[in-house]
Amino acid sequence: MIILEILMTILFLLFLPFYYLERVIHKKSYGWKEKFGGVGVNSDGEKIVTEKDKVIHIHCCSVGEALAIENLLKSIKKNFSNCKLVVTTFTYAGQQIAQKKFENVADYITYFPFDNPIPVKRFLDKIHPDISIIAETEIWPYFAYSCKKKNIPLIMINARISDLSFKSYKRMKFFFKNVFKNYTAVYAQSNEDKEKFISVGLEQQKAEVMGNLKFDIEPSDESIDIGQEGYRIFLAGSTHKPENEIIIQTYKKLQSEFKDLKLLIAPRHLERVDEIKSLLKKYELSFGLRSEDDKFSDTKDVIILNTLGELKKMYSICDIAFIGGSFNNTGGHNPLEAAIFEKPVVSGPAVFNFKDIYDVLCKSGAGRIVKNQDEFYSYLKTLLGDSENYNETKNACKKVFTSNRGAIDFVVKKVSKILYV
Repeated sequence: MIILEILMTILFLLFLPFYYLERVIHKKSYGWKEKFGGVGVNSDGEKIVTEKDKVIHIHCCSVGEALAIENLLKSIKKNFSNCKLVVTTFTYAGQQIAQKKFENVADYITYFPFDNPIPVKRFLDKIHPDISIIAETEIWPYFAYSCKKKNIPLIMINARISDLSFKSYKRMKFFFKNVFKNYTAVYAQSNEDKEKFISVGLEQQKAEVMGNLKFDIEPSDESIDIGQEGYRIFLAGSTHKPENEIIIQTYKKLQSEFKDLKLLIAPRHLERVDEIKSLLKKYELSFGLRSEDDKFSDTKDVIILNTLGELKKMYSICDIAFIGGSFNNTGGHNPLEAAIFEKPVVSGPAVFNFKDIYDVLCKSGAGRIVKNQDEFYSYLKTLLGDSENYNETKNACKKVFTSNRGAIDFVVKKVSKILYV
């Protein structure tokens, strides 16, 4: 192993200049000191965690993972108040979200080390976790080996393997089998994911199904007025370029049949706002901008949500939600942000980023995946024209959450058992 560590260090040092150059070019060269293991002290040079502290380390690579663990972190803080809570991310975007959302929950937020002997050793020596929790499928071979070497329990939570990644994992089974030997446990989102981990080398007794953390959310109380009173709102959230015209065409067609229907469209990227304006003019639809506090009216059909951070709460006022990134190859976005407000959700065929969630929603009747624009129009027309069907779909949304909650309690119990065995 010493020879391997030397080789890894040499290869890492050879690779580092290219990585640094790429980071500088794309203006993403953040957290270098921390990624080399320069962690564990505040601005005054005082230790944040000491050898006497009991430390729970949770790693969430980027934005998606950070958002997924928010409620889990709060529960861990509540249930293990005698422990110091250290949160790490690897990306700058993830770090920004963590600093914003976990400021009053975590005792220390920093970057995860480069997966190499020197940075990992420095990180573990300074943070000395009593347990390390990796959110979703982030596999760091040397970090896992080092945890095993130092007798630090290492668990992976909310774990999943996509169908696309599964093929690569199977080809590398000889490698992953050795890596997974260093894990205490892997808690998968579904039984299908559990079996995938086992088939690529994880020991069966280390695999369990925990469910999905994303279902452990509660609807927030929102107070929003964009003139929605007296109208039904069709919200198209996180739309991408090819989807904007599909949405607008479909809405124009529906509007001729349902006079009370209004469209709230939220592009995933704000640089698409001008494109949406042009399309709305092309289809002769009147519109306003959220940034200018415009509201729906008898003379205003569409509001463009051209502000940041408001989409999630807007789902509370809609009647039907389209989740974007699904009529192109993006892979979809999180439909639970709408479903938690008991809103029927519909998406195009490409939802591989949230496959398991869509499986649950579609099987329960809370959501629908449509193959093309014609099917999209037909489904929306059915929901809008059949109140009994619509109410059944809303009730299915509610049942989805009541029957799929429990992932947070599962993790808390497992952490307690490991820490206080």
